[in-house]
Amino acid sequence: MKRCRTRVTASTLSGGIFDLPQLQAQITALEERTSDPEFWNDPTEANAQLRRLSRLRAIANPFQDLERRLADIREWYSLLAEDENADLQKETDAMATQFYKDLDAYELRTLLSGEHDGDNAVIEISAGAGGDEATDWASLLFRMISRWAADRGMKLDILSETPGDVTGYRNIAFVVRGDNAYGLLKSENGVHRLVRISPFDAAARRHTSFCRIEVLPEIEESQIDINPDDLKVETLRAGGAGGQHVNKTESAVRITHIPSGIVVQCQNERSQHKNRASAMSVLAARLQALQQVEDEERARLLKGDASPAAWGRQIRSYVMQPYTMVKDHRNGHETGNITGVLDGDLDGFIEAFLKMPKGVEQFVE
Repeated sequence: MKRCRTRVTASTLSGGIFDLPQLQAQITALEERTSDPEFWNDPTEANAQLRRLSRLRAIANPFQDLERRLADIREWYSLLAEDENADLQKETDAMATQFYKDLDAYELRTLLSGEHDGDNAVIEISAGAGGDEATDWASLLFRMISRWAADRGMKLDILSETPGDVTGYRNIAFVVRGDNAYGLLKSENGVHRLVRISPFDAAARRHTSFCRIEVLPEIEESQIDINPDDLKVETLRAGGAGGQHVNKTESAVRITHIPSGIVVQCQNERSQHKNRASAMSVLAARLQALQQVEDEERARLLKGDASPAAWGRQIRSYVMQPYTMVKDHRNGHETGNITGVLDGDLDGFIEAFLKMPKGVEQFVE
């Protein structure tokens, strides 16, 4: 197996995926900080630092296993070079093949080094213009993400949903819970465009519809300072499915953050207390995202950049007729297997997004 013999070198890991010495230095510095008697004076900051330490260890620790396996494979190939053995050759090639699969997966994990990449993902899908076609497109996107999450053993909890007049959703909000859920699914943040022959058009004409997917990290209420006086909290009857209890009691909660105008609603829990906790978590995520956008806009103004804000621009197109293609406009990754993508096969698009060079414009017209 020539690829294995030539590619497995001493530099395959060290310095190739990340700067290991720098990473170890960060871990050492954080470990020393946690041993400081004053570390817990600010519990919120302390918890944030511990989460960061955990993420860095999750990247650095598997390195030793990969390095050990690499040394074993190189040793076996050295023995085969001196004394060929068909059975041993087959076994070593299989070891090398699995090593590269694990190496690729590990390399992808090293790209998830953002502050919130390891967190759960709060996702909202909103139908754009297009009537029934757009609300149906929203349901297809929800199904796509649901299947992707299920295939990876992640849990999905719906927070609120507003059905379309005929089919699908005008809006649906949910949380995907699992390792690196936000870091992986942030690739889906933006406007998604669908081109197909509409099943709702008696003349079988081709229609274009749009949906927006917003992806935020799940933020604990304690992680951001929210003034209770800035909140307007309302309780109301849930409008979704859930049986007599949900429909007859005011279990749904709607919270308005008065200074920003942000409104969040949670209705799918049977308990008003749980709905409020979920709504506050979503509000915290939205406020943090708003602060980030304001900071980026302020930086653009200081630089004299007059380009419009990136929010709302089309990131990906899904074409069903007259040909089949899914194309990400940020990095050019594409596939003709639109059925597979809509069934949850997003890994190619996620990997292409994570490997994009930093500083590359993430949204296009």
